[in-house]
Amino acid sequence: MHILLSPAKTITGTSKIKVPSGTIPQFQQAATDIALYMAQYSVEDLKRLLKLSPKLALESYERFQHFHSTDKRPLQALLAYTGVVFKHINPKDFSEEDFLFAQTHLRIVSICYGLLRPLDLIKPYRMEYDIKLPELGDGNMYNFWKGRQTQSLIKEVKADDNLLINLASMDVQPAFEWKKIEESVRIITPEFKVWKNGKAETIVIYAKMARGQMSRYIIKNKISNPEELKSFTWEGFQYKETLSSENNWVFLQD
Repeated sequence: MHILLSPAKTITGTSKIKVPSGTIPQFQQAATDIALYMAQYSVEDLKRLLKLSPKLALESYERFQHFHSTDKRPLQALLAYTGVVFKHINPKDFSEEDFLFAQTHLRIVSICYGLLRPLDLIKPYRMEYDIKLPELGDGNMYNFWKGRQTQSLIKEVKADDNLLINLASMDVQPAFEWKKIEESVRIITPEFKVWKNGKAETIVIYAKMARGQMSRYIIKNKISNPEELKSFTWEGFQYKETLSSENNWVFLQD
């Protein structure tokens, strides 16, 4: 069983959490090149390209300027991302066994680094998929990554048990040949919904929290049988067979 997660826009370069090791990202050279090209842009350019406030544009500029410096040490991806999903994975109490299980079974989709393992060492960055870098050829970052990481993900999932638990948001799917992945492996997509206005609806912040909690549940319990996911409960969310299909599992907050 492999878990697929989106990255977070918020990212840090430091953490007090102890981890067993750090690994080199599969697409490290591509990330190095992307950051080098991004470092050519001014603060104003980044403000426009990334749709940032002046403060965040300056922060992004400084990060790209120092990206290749050996003075700035990289951090494991699972600790570096600090968004809602990762806050709810909450790895501060992970054992070495937990980290190693995550390293084998969890993958994070990065716009700068491509497909990442939790212990892959990364540096802070800010990117958007619609950015076009002339040095990388035609198209945007979706086009750049699609041909590079699709087969890699398929190969990893097939080498495991041919099952992908898709806890990523839909906006990362164009960074893969998603139809090809659907044809190659089984994908189960958990959906987290709440009753609102008389129907089951997705509330983004709750969905992000629940994705993090389910990822944590899988890692802490070393789950390999997808049927065990139906026992997942958190803050009133529980599996609803009547709302679910074979590969889309709905967890409803009662």
